[in-house]
Amino acid sequence: MSETEVTLQKFDVFLSFNGDDTGRNFISFLFTELIKKNVKIPPFKYDRQISPELERISPELERAIGGSRFAVVVVSENYSASPWCLEELVKVMEFVREGSITVIPVFYDVDPCHVRRQIGKVAEHFKMHEGREDHEKVLFWRQALKDLGNVSGICSSKWEDDSKIVDKITELISKNLMIDTTRINGSDLQGIYAHMKAFNRLLNLSSKKSVRVIGIWERGSKKRSVLAKFVYQNIHQHFESHFFLESEKMVYKDRHMLHLFEERMSQLRVKNKKVLLVADDIKKLEQFDALADNFNNFGPGSIVIITTQDKQVLSSSGINLVYEVEFQRFLEVHGHFRQLAFKEKDISAA
Repeated sequence: MSETEVTLQKFDVFLSFNGDDTGRNFISFLFTELIKKNVKIPPFKYDRQISPELERISPELERAIGGSRFAVVVVSENYSASPWCLEELVKVMEFVREGSITVIPVFYDVDPCHVRRQIGKVAEHFKMHEGREDHEKVLFWRQALKDLGNVSGICSSKWEDDSKIVDKITELISKNLMIDTTRINGSDLQGIYAHMKAFNRLLNLSSKKSVRVIGIWERGSKKRSVLAKFVYQNIHQHFESHFFLESEKMVYKDRHMLHLFEERMSQLRVKNKKVLLVADDIKKLEQFDALADNFNNFGPGSIVIITTQDKQVLSSSGINLVYEVEFQRFLEVHGHFRQLAFKEKDISAA
């Protein structure tokens, strides 16, 4: 990757870790899961373009850290022994103080108290650094590690195994990235988790029955699309194949895009596979009918989600499972009104 490419590209997560401790196990699992969720990660340390023997952080790496939304810092037994890791951490914490990045500390087989107070193994490492490094540089390292230790993080000793920690981190990052994306697009959906919880009642992800078709209806704004994207991001990993189709890219006039979609499904051999298909902002019954021709190829447990502002499209298509965004918002507003007017708990929310 060239310097120009790093300058222009924005990333989702920067990973800081000691490769000798965690590079072949925990980080390898975490990296794989993040990539599966389409999380953008800088290539440094994965393709060995940057050598750990370098004495200073390169401008490219510094821009990669500053261009990321999250930094996952895995503090393992020998993290504080590495000048390279500590230099990275100084840069990460600088961006944290500026408010441009969120840090997620992972204390991997390390007591957070030892990191914060710099005792035990950490004290031994810094004694070594003080005999070799510039005094001011070591002070910066100490402060960065202390600041990180004061951030609430994930302690591996409290988890059953590494896979649970990896799942927790990827879930946390994916949800926050999705919320950030909807806000950036100016389409934030108030109470997104409440909507997701209500929508889950229609999903039934454990079902082994035939294809389930679910509609999301809202008359006015694009909040139905925000919800559909949020649902897709949170459940697509449960399916063997998954697609998110936007109406603008599914023009029916000459069936060109539809043909490309059918060709893509054929290439992925979706026949009898568990498939998730989200078709966003369907405007005409003909669009749905054209897609429905493919549903017979989907395997048991497959789910199709259709969003539209025309309720007639759903009824004419025979879709009985419909989530009404506006109705859910009415219930929320009505519940708040009751609490204010009568100062009583809304029993429907229990």
